[in-house]
Amino acid sequence: MRRSFLPLVLMLGSLALSACTATPPSSPFGAQRLSAPPTDYAALLTHPDRPLDDFKDDPARKPAQVLEFVGLDYGMTIVELEAGGGYYTELLSYAVGADGKVYMQNPRAFDAFFGEAITARLDDRLANVEALRTNFDALELGDNSADLVTWFLGPHELWFQPDGSGPDAFGNPEAAFAEIVRVLKPGAEFVVIDHAAPAGAPPESGSDTHRIDPAIVKRFAKAAGLDLVGTSDLLANPQDDGTASVFDPDLRRNTNRFILKFRKAG
Repeated sequence: MRRSFLPLVLMLGSLALSACTATPPSSPFGAQRLSAPPTDYAALLTHPDRPLDDFKDDPARKPAQVLEFVGLDYGMTIVELEAGGGYYTELLSYAVGADGKVYMQNPRAFDAFFGEAITARLDDRLANVEALRTNFDALELGDNSADLVTWFLGPHELWFQPDGSGPDAFGNPEAAFAEIVRVLKPGAEFVVIDHAAPAGAPPESGSDTHRIDPAIVKRFAKAAGLDLVGTSDLLANPQDDGTASVFDPDLRRNTNRFILKFRKAG
């Protein structure tokens, strides 16, 4: 006797439709946009406007804990260096609210990687975000204009040399750190996350394995006039010895990452 597969087809179709129309976890803010950052940074993750694709990266990136370490206030002006496609831009935008501003910076050379993602992120949304397409040593912002500068995954790019390019493809290291200090307000902070290279590894690891020895970041920051005021092992992975490329499939999104917080003298 022939069996009809119609019920099975209808059931699978229903499941597929449900997956396409899935919604993020319920938000304590309902349909309202944030007017001030919540005490619980996890609440940012359930904002009703947050794109569904962002949720899949939360376990590896631990954004609520990271942003709690960073520290955010409503109305802040934030310069987000190397914002990529805007995963953190979204959350920073919610946190600073309508009275705040987020500058989403990427070098022009990154357009090939993130151009379409940035357009999709900002098209008719995130009104308090402005995209900057500059090198790291030429931010085109006013002196003492930022309450916070972030550089997440990160400073190693200063030594990255794409095919056909030479040193300083995205900016001179000394000039980039000087530029960060220039745009920060007195007493404002700079927070770095990057993939850790072994202690003593040369800066050129930024081009080879896309990592950097945190001591190098500390040295450049100190030379530029920044004081180290906090560290975190939130994203540390002791099983990663720092020698493999961050794109190694066995390490992808699970590298040993360091977090540093610096402050400009007030």
